[in-house]
Amino acid sequence: MFGDLMGMMGKIKETQKKVEETKARLNSVLLDEVSADGKIKITITANRTIKDVSIDEALLEDKEALEDYLVLTLNKAIERASQVHETEIGAVAKEGMPNIPGMDMFK
Repeated sequence: MFGDLMGMMGKIKETQKKVEETKARLNSVLLDEVSADGKIKITITANRTIKDVSIDEALLEDKEALEDYLVLTLNKAIERASQVHETEIGAVAKEGMPNIPGMDMFK
């Protein structure tokens, strides 16, 4: 019994290490989100850190339009980065989960 428990603890620690490694790797995964008409481009990491914002010169004349574009495009970028992040971390966590009876909700 204790051997099984120690084995599970080791597997959990190994999974935690893999999750941390995956999080570090996701800092270098860059995603680009562009507004429908291409006037704003956001570059974000899969860890949801904004890396770059490009704005069409025409939007600089209209503060309200610029704000609307930024909100929409940033939200789309964050949503996309979150999906990639959750998929990657979820795959690592699921792969490393020990087989514990009654815990098949993670499978």
